[in-house]
Amino acid sequence: MNINQISKSLLGRTPSILGHEQFIKFSVLLPLVEVNQEVHILFEVRSLTLRRQPGEVCFPGGKIEKGEDPLKAAVRETSEELGIMESDIYDVFPLDFMVSAFGTIIYPFAGTIKNLDSIKPNADEVGEVFTVPLSFFRKNQPDTYKINFQVEPEDGFPFDLIIGGENYNWQTRTMNEYFYRSNGKVIWGLTARVLTHFIELMDREEKR
Repeated sequence: MNINQISKSLLGRTPSILGHEQFIKFSVLLPLVEVNQEVHILFEVRSLTLRRQPGEVCFPGGKIEKGEDPLKAAVRETSEELGIMESDIYDVFPLDFMVSAFGTIIYPFAGTIKNLDSIKPNADEVGEVFTVPLSFFRKNQPDTYKINFQVEPEDGFPFDLIIGGENYNWQTRTMNEYFYRSNGKVIWGLTARVLTHFIELMDREEKR
């Protein structure tokens, strides 16, 4: 293959995330609801019977199925977990997606749920739901703590092939972890990260 053939075959290709085929992809929805004529954000508490993260606060969401786009997955998962019709979820818009260090890509969305009273949570997945006024998060900054990621090469790693050997100066990464507290509930992790991003978008739009 010559240079012209290479250029012809690759010109105009749409770039993606390197290695995305090996990543597990999830969608989540930040649900907006109206309570007493005020905008609230709805949260789930994961069922205590679940194997992963039982009892933690989260947004509706789950794994994107084969042949399904992220938006469809977010609406479907919300419908299944909250026991509502997909048509009860509207004005859905994308937030920034996230690529985690743990082999996952998360596609967050925000959208409005038509009728709070129609929600009948799926008890197999959801222990309870609760809402918090949007104004609370706009007035109260999260507590922020840092997580440091360190590199630990496996046994047998070929240090002799890299300059510096075992003393190689690996780059380490620091990530902010956010914590919100409201009415005895703790919101943290991916949920707090999506929430913080959403609040930042709202604040940015208000300043325009």
